[in-house]
Amino acid sequence: MPPLVDTHVHLNFRDFAGEEGEVRRRWQKAGVVGLVHSCVTPAEFPEIQALVREMPELSCAVGLHPLEAHQWGREVWQAIEVGIAQGERVVAVGETGLDYYKATNRSQQERAFWEQLLLAQAHGLAVIIHCREAALPMRELLAKFWAQWGAVRGVMHCWGGTPEEMQWFLDLGFYISFSGIITFKNARQLHACAPLVPAERLLVETDCPFLAPVPHRGQRNEPAYVLHVAEKVAVLRGESLAQVAHQTTENARSLFQLPVVVA
Repeated sequence: MPPLVDTHVHLNFRDFAGEEGEVRRRWQKAGVVGLVHSCVTPAEFPEIQALVREMPELSCAVGLHPLEAHQWGREVWQAIEVGIAQGERVVAVGETGLDYYKATNRSQQERAFWEQLLLAQAHGLAVIIHCREAALPMRELLAKFWAQWGAVRGVMHCWGGTPEEMQWFLDLGFYISFSGIITFKNARQLHACAPLVPAERLLVETDCPFLAPVPHRGQRNEPAYVLHVAEKVAVLRGESLAQVAHQTTENARSLFQLPVVVA
């Protein structure tokens, strides 16, 4: 199997309780050589760190999800700072961003996102961005941040927007990560997006345990299934699986400064 990196997982969720070893054996068999564990809230960071210590191929982020933005304050900021300073293999801040689909507390979300961008920039880390039904305000906020503070490197995770919206974030220097959604028959705008991403900005992920790709749609997702995502991306781009696997692994290594060997 060609080497792959799953750039967005949530292995600490109870969906995997007691099965971590089996899940790990399956992703190793599928060629997954690196994973980035995202973070919903700093309160779960000790659980994430326990997994990182057990699995050398696992790196992680620390941050606050936009749907948890009501928690934002000095204590959460400090918890993220401590996680960055004391955690093992912390390669990103996140996931953070804007979600206007499930929540209306826009000012809280924007403040939490802005301040996490500051944290990522201050510590030289990538930022993992969640953006749902918020592409235009996301673009405006990022452009404002870039103008005031300068660029931050990062990824638009689980990309679900239009080609035009995707170009906004490519122009800001972001990577684009596709999830299992791209394997869905009706995901036409994603099918249009995939061939347009420059090779050096392309990533793949599972966002497990959510959004299992075809042929596992409707089941619990897991890192081994990132292979199906890469296969679909390869078809849409007219490239071989080996090309997509090598490029996305190299891109993940570069963005997150991962300690993985690129074949």
